[in-house]
Amino acid sequence: MKNIIVPVDFSIQSENALKTAASLAKKHNSVIYAMHMLEINEAYITSIEGFQAEQTVFLMKLAEKRFSEFLEKPYLKDVTVKPIIKHFKVFSEVNEVAEANNADLVIMGSHGVDGLMEVFVGSNTEKVVRNSEVPVLVIKHDTGVFTPKKMVFACDLKKENIHAYQRAKYIATQFSVDLHVLYVNTPADDFLSTEAINDKIIKFSKAVGPELLDVKVYNDYNVEKGVISYAEVENIDIIGIPTHGRKGLSHFFIGSIGEDIANHSTIPVVTFKI
Repeated sequence: MKNIIVPVDFSIQSENALKTAASLAKKHNSVIYAMHMLEINEAYITSIEGFQAEQTVFLMKLAEKRFSEFLEKPYLKDVTVKPIIKHFKVFSEVNEVAEANNADLVIMGSHGVDGLMEVFVGSNTEKVVRNSEVPVLVIKHDTGVFTPKKMVFACDLKKENIHAYQRAKYIATQFSVDLHVLYVNTPADDFLSTEAINDKIIKFSKAVGPELLDVKVYNDYNVEKGVISYAEVENIDIIGIPTHGRKGLSHFFIGSIGEDIANHSTIPVVTFKI
C-alpha cells in the first residue's frame, strides 16, 4: 500500500481520516496525498476581469496557508505528505486524483447522515463512495493507532461481486487482518434454504479460487441491519462492502446497500465499486 488519498475540508471528520492514514502510512511506508477541494465559482477561475482574478488568487493563497497549518500535526511526523489543492465544486473528481497518483486507497471521514438530509443532500463521502474506482475507507471517529484485527466482506455471492471480493482480500492482506465472508439471509422473497445458500457458496468459491470459502450466514430482516449486527456481535474492526455506484433517479429509487452501510455504521467501512 504505497499511495493513500485523504480529502481534507478542515473538519474533525477529515482529521480523523488523516490520523488513520498516518497510522497506515507509518506501517507501510506510504505516501499520503492530502487533497483539499477549493470550491471557487468557475466564473471566477475563467474570468479575465482584474478584480475577480485578484479575488481568486487571494482565496487560493488563503486556502494554501490554512492547508499548510492544518497539516502541521504531530502524528504526521516522519510521514511523507503531499498536499494537493484542486478547484472543483464537488468531490466526484477525487477519482481523477486517485488514478493520477496510482492510489491504493481513499480514506474519508464522515459523521453519517439520516432521513431527509440523506435523501436530498447526501454527503461528500457518499459522492466519493459512489464514484471512486479505488477502495474507499470511511472513518466515523478517531481510531488512534489503526490496528484492525478482523474484517468482514458482505455480499450476495453473485458473480458481479468477484472482483470486489478479490480487492477486499488484497486490502485484508495489506491490513494483516482475518477476513470473514458474510451472506445475510433475509425473509420473504429473498429467503434461501440452507441447501440453496450452500450451493451459492460453492459456486462463488469456485469462481474466486480453488478453496471453499468459509462463508458466515446471518439471518436478519434486511441486509444493512444484518451486516451491522453481525459486525457488532463478532467484534469486527472493518466492514467491507461492494457498491454499485448508482446515480440519479436509479440511486434515488433503488439506493445502494453499500452506501447505506457506509452512512450508518459506526465501524469503519471500506467500499469496493462493482
